[in-house]
Amino acid sequence: MIYPIIPAAKPRMTQRDRWKKRPVVLRYYAFKDECRLRGVKCAVGDSYKFTIPMPKSWSKKKRVEMDGEPHTLEKFDLDNLVKALWDAVLLHDGAMWRVGGLEKVWGYDGAIEIVPDADGA
Repeated sequence: MIYPIIPAAKPRMTQRDRWKKRPVVLRYYAFKDECRLRGVKCAVGDSYKFTIPMPKSWSKKKRVEMDGEPHTLEKFDLDNLVKALWDAVLLHDGAMWRVGGLEKVWGYDGAIEIVPDADGA
C-alpha cells in the first residue's frame, strides 16, 4: 500500500520540547497525525520504502536523474524514519521483531510504501 505522506524522522527530544516546540518536533507530530488519519497499518515482516521529496531548488535535469535513486544523505536516518512510523501507528512497537526490508529513495513527491510480508508472519 502506498501512502502519500512525506516521511519524517523521529527527532531526539528533550524536556524543553514540552513547552518550546522546535519546528522538527512539530513536523514529527504532524507526521504522526497524518499517518493515523490515513489509517496506515504495519505488521511484523513488512517491507518499507520511504520516498523523500527532492528539493525544489534542484534543476529539472537533476530531478530526472535522481528520481528513484537511493537517498544517501546523512539527514533522515533510515532507522529514525521507521521509529517515527511505528510510533505513529503501533501501540507497542517493541513487538516488532522482524522487518522484511527497508529502503530510502528520492522522488518527486514524498510517500511511504508498505509491502506486507508474503509469509504472513
